[in-house]
Amino acid sequence: MSGLDPKGHASGAATAVPVDSETSSHISVKALYTPADLKGSDYESEVGYPGEYPFTRGVQATMYRGRLWTMRQYAGMGDAEESNKRYKYLLANGTTGLSVAFDLPTQIGMDSDYALAVGEVGKVGVAIDSIEDMERLFAGIELTKISISMTINATASILVALYVAVGRRQGGDIRKLSGTVQNDVLKEYIARGTYIYPPRQALRVITDMFSWTKDNVPEWNTISISGYHMREAGSTAVQEVAFTLGNGMAYVEAAIKAGMDVDTFAPRLSFFFNAHSNFLEEVAKFRAARRMWARIMREHFKAKNPKSWMLRFHTQTAGSTLTAQQPENNIVRTAIQALAAVMGGTQSLHTNSYDEALALPTEQAARIALRTQQVIAYESGAAQTIDPLAGSYYIESLTNEIEKRAAEYLGKIEVMGGMLRAIERGFVQQEIQNAAYETQQAVDRGDAVVVGVNRFEVEEEKPIPIQKIDPALEPKQIERVRALRARRDAGPWKAALQAVEDAARTGENVMPRILTAVEAFATVGEISDAMRRVFGEYREAVVV
Repeated sequence: MSGLDPKGHASGAATAVPVDSETSSHISVKALYTPADLKGSDYESEVGYPGEYPFTRGVQATMYRGRLWTMRQYAGMGDAEESNKRYKYLLANGTTGLSVAFDLPTQIGMDSDYALAVGEVGKVGVAIDSIEDMERLFAGIELTKISISMTINATASILVALYVAVGRRQGGDIRKLSGTVQNDVLKEYIARGTYIYPPRQALRVITDMFSWTKDNVPEWNTISISGYHMREAGSTAVQEVAFTLGNGMAYVEAAIKAGMDVDTFAPRLSFFFNAHSNFLEEVAKFRAARRMWARIMREHFKAKNPKSWMLRFHTQTAGSTLTAQQPENNIVRTAIQALAAVMGGTQSLHTNSYDEALALPTEQAARIALRTQQVIAYESGAAQTIDPLAGSYYIESLTNEIEKRAAEYLGKIEVMGGMLRAIERGFVQQEIQNAAYETQQAVDRGDAVVVGVNRFEVEEEKPIPIQKIDPALEPKQIERVRALRARRDAGPWKAALQAVEDAARTGENVMPRILTAVEAFATVGEISDAMRRVFGEYREAVVV
C-alpha cells in the first residue's frame, strides 16, 4: 500500500479518475458508452467512408495505406546558413518535408537593421531580409523536388515571392513548386500578435495571393488556416474548431467578394491544428472539423467540386504542454499527441522536441522528435487501417458533441456579423482568455494534473544541453543587408517599390509587383513599408 509524499501527493499508485470527469472542452465523460449514446445517428450521412463526403473518416480513400503523412520538422535559427545546415540534417535523417520558422523581425516586416529588431534577429527562427538570404536558406536543396511549409503571415506575400524568385534562379518551373504558406492573419489579431496592417487590408493582400498563385503556382497551398496558435493561447478543443472554421469562412467570403469563383481557390485551402494530450478528444476533434468544413463548403458556399469540401490539415504537437521540469517527459507527451494526429487523419505532422520549453531544439532532440513519427509510422500499426477508432461509441459520441458545440459558436459569430466583426469586438479573444484562465486555475488547484509540475515532482534535476544562438550572427546579418543596399542598382529598386505602393493604393493585384521588387533586391522591410504607407498599421483593441 503506497502512502503520500511530503507534498501530499501519491508516492507510487496512480489516483483514480473522478467519476464526473470531463474533457479539456468541459464535455462530461461517462464511465461507459453503449449504442444508446449514438441513438438517432445515421452512419452513412455522419460517418460514411474515407474519401467520400462528409469526409469524417478522412479525405483520401486509402489514407495512410496509400501514402504516409508528410513528416515535417519545423526549424529555423540564426541566419540562413545555420538553418540550411539543420534542413540538410533533417533530410538526411528521413524527414519528408521542410517547415521554415522565421524570426520576429521577418514576421512583422522589419529588416534586421531596424531599431526595433535589436536583440531579436535569428532568435526564434531564421532571419530573411532579401532574395540573397532566401537563396542561402535553400542552397543545395532543389525546390521543385520537395514540399516546403513556411510559417509566415503578415509578410507571407513577400516570402512567397522570394521563394518563387529563388525557384526561378534555380532554373525550375515555378508551376511545379509545391508547399504551403500559413498566411492566416486573422488568428494573429486573435492570439499571436504578429500583424502589420488592419484586418480588412490584410485580407485584401491574402485574396491577391489566392488569385495570383492559382494562375502561376497552382500546386501551392495558399493558406493554412490555423487553430494551432489559438490553442496555444489557451482555447479549448471546441473553440479551436469553431474559431478556425470561422476564420476559414471569412477568407472564403473575402475571396468571393473579390470576384473569385469558390471552386477555383477552395481546393488549395489547407488547415493547421494543434494536437493536445487528451488523446480521444483530439481524435474526435479532427473528425468533427472535417465533417463540419465539408458541410459548410457544400451547403453554405455551394461549392460544387468535391475537392473544395475537403479539409486537409497539418498538425503540430502542443508546445504549450511542454514543461521545463523533467523535460524528458515531453517525449512521451509528444508521442501521445502525434498518435492522436495520425489516428485523426492528418496530412502532415510536426513533432515538437523535448527541450523546446528551454530553447530552440538541439540536433539530438530534433532527431528524437522525428524518430517519434517514424516509430508511429513503421512500428505501431496505426497506419495499417483507415480511421481505426471509427465506430467507437465514445469517439462517435464525442465527435458529435464537439461538432454541436462548435456549431453553436459559429451561430453566435454569425449573429455578430461574421468572424471579422467578432474579432474587432474582441469576442473571440475574450473567449480564449477565459478558457486559458480556467485551465490555469485548474492546474494551480491541482485539479488538472501536469506530471512533474504539480504532481510527481523531483527535488533536483540535472541540466540538459540546450541550443544556443551565436550572438555574432546578428551583427553579421545586419552587415549583409546593409552591403546589399549599397551595391544594388537604385533605379530598378526604386521603381519596383513605387509600383508596390501604387498597386496597394489602386487595388491592382500586389503579387506581381512584389515579385518584381524582390528580384530588384528590395528587402522584406522595404516592401512592407511600401504597403504600410498605404494601408497603415493595426493597433490592438484592448480586451477587458
